[in-house]
Amino acid sequence: MSQRIRRTLLTLCLTVAALAGFGGPAQAHGFTSTVYADVVETDGRPRTTLELEYDLLVVSAADAEDDDALFREGTAAFENGDDRSRARVLDDHAKAAVGYVTRRFSLTSGGRPCTAHRAGDVTMTRREGVPYAVLVLDWTCADGDGPTLRSTLFPDREQYVKDTKTIVTYAVDGLSGSAALDAAHPSFSLDQAWYERFAEFFRLGAEHLLTGVDHILFLLALIVGSRTPREVVLAATSFTLAHSVTFLLAALGLVDVPADVVEPVIAASIAVVAGWHLWRLARRDDRRPTFGRGHFRLDRAGWTRLAVVFCFGLVHGLGFAGALGIDAAWSWTLLWSLAVFNLGIEAVQLALIGLSFPALAMLRHRAPRAGRLVTGLAAAGVAVMGLIWCVQRITET
Repeated sequence: MSQRIRRTLLTLCLTVAALAGFGGPAQAHGFTSTVYADVVETDGRPRTTLELEYDLLVVSAADAEDDDALFREGTAAFENGDDRSRARVLDDHAKAAVGYVTRRFSLTSGGRPCTAHRAGDVTMTRREGVPYAVLVLDWTCADGDGPTLRSTLFPDREQYVKDTKTIVTYAVDGLSGSAALDAAHPSFSLDQAWYERFAEFFRLGAEHLLTGVDHILFLLALIVGSRTPREVVLAATSFTLAHSVTFLLAALGLVDVPADVVEPVIAASIAVVAGWHLWRLARRDDRRPTFGRGHFRLDRAGWTRLAVVFCFGLVHGLGFAGALGIDAAWSWTLLWSLAVFNLGIEAVQLALIGLSFPALAMLRHRAPRAGRLVTGLAAAGVAVMGLIWCVQRITET
């Protein structure tokens, strides 16, 4: 084997290993956190329902308020407790938790800050298998223009959180819509024009795919398992159509499938699609020429693979919707926001295919044995990670 081929093989193996190392079940989408905020009008004043990662809230609030008891009890409940005990810890330390949140999440109206009041006890929910605390706040605001919302929640002193997205949905003063906030764009006015926020949703979609290791590995399995440009284009198109349908339906609230079901199936899809390529290698069914007439036809196995990819794409769409976490009444603004988010996903997907598939096709054409070895090892690594994630996600539900 030539030095160039060895270098290519080593690079690909290291890439798969690096992706696998960042892909634990609770952190399958990278070292970022997402806060979900729903703002509605209740009795003439804004009410926000905030969902925050439980462990981050405990660590950050305990550190900010110098509450050692919250840290001890909260981390113990996170590791060994159930949702009821976790919520009870935050209720017992409500002053620290609410104080931390309201200093980093705020509403202003007419240039003056609104005053927050806790409404009800803390409850728990789950997002992509991760425990989230649900905190409801009522706000008293001065009269003025549409409220301005600001969020700088996380990171604080957490060494493993690089950035936080705050996904906002709102229906206040006859205005409704959605927005995405981060460190670079921490605030927005609820009466801001809808088109001013579309760039944020495009970037959010692109970043979600880039940091979503499980989705990237699924795409990698599609790429290494495709023998011709036609195969990879059809596979990517099938995946795109499928996940776009379920993403829009789920994000609009028309389809609701629990994350406890979606996440293990996503992990299983990675293993199945990668394993499909290994099966074809074992049958020596991958030797159809990369260029030539056969390039324009698919056999029965090829069409079956497309059907499998389409079915798994439907499940990945539910995962994309769960990550975005929008829960709002249907509107044209919401629909366009979702479409732009999806366009961000597709842009990154096309870029990854455009960068990686031509290199693999050239390797297969010039050094068929090396191409089989490289794609086989990549598929094996991806399949193993998919199986590990599947087992972990099933046992954690």
